[in-house]
Amino acid sequence: MIATLHIETALRGNITFLKTSYCTTPFKVANITEDKKDKTLRLMLMSSSPGILDGDAYQQKILLAQGCALELQTQSYQRLFNMKVGATQNLEVHQAEDSAFLFLPHPSVPHEAANFSATNKIFLSDNCSLIFGEILTCGRKLSGEAFLFSKYHNLTQVYLNNKLIIKENLLMQPATININAIGQLEGFTHQASLIYLHQTADCETLLQTIIEQLTQQNDIIFGITAAPINGLIIRILGQKGEQLHNCLKSIAAILPQVTTHKTEAHAI
Repeated sequence: MIATLHIETALRGNITFLKTSYCTTPFKVANITEDKKDKTLRLMLMSSSPGILDGDAYQQKILLAQGCALELQTQSYQRLFNMKVGATQNLEVHQAEDSAFLFLPHPSVPHEAANFSATNKIFLSDNCSLIFGEILTCGRKLSGEAFLFSKYHNLTQVYLNNKLIIKENLLMQPATININAIGQLEGFTHQASLIYLHQTADCETLLQTIIEQLTQQNDIIFGITAAPINGLIIRILGQKGEQLHNCLKSIAAILPQVTTHKTEAHAI
């Protein structure tokens, strides 16, 4: 199945609204913004499919106009089913000046023999804010399918004014890579990452707050590094997808994001 998603936002006053929404089966987009006076538009990406199937090709494009703030959510875990050929997913995000984008999708669950490749390209302009996360599980661990998938490849590239500033290349092939080796997962079964970019955020203070927050969690290890521009890159290893997803959401809740006015900031 070839599936397409196109979302475009615009600004009315200082309120972000959905200007254009086009999607093909199995996608559906729902506006879940509760406070219609909220500057941030909150959308949920839903799917009528139980997961990504062999041969699927997803094309997703999101355009944020100047000053817009968008929070995109997913409905449930993304299941990657048994495959022979493989499936692909391509996400492209364009952020105009002063825009903010938050996307923390639910964890991916690759089933036995799943073969999945994804690319994420995010194009930022000046004074943009980005919170972008990813969580990969070992598969259906309770069903005895831990690390039985064939391949999971996720390439994320972030550009600022068309200049590449961040490139993350996650490739896992359990049959050819010792998952428990040093430098790999080292006994953990789930991993999460989060990219946070913000031109004026106090990242030193945020760093300490995030460390205090994550040290209260059990059965995880984490690392935080400075991004090439003002921002943070966070990695977490753990044993439970829900725990890691909650960790990313808790972190996002304390991260300031730009609004439609450069002098204001809020968290979404």
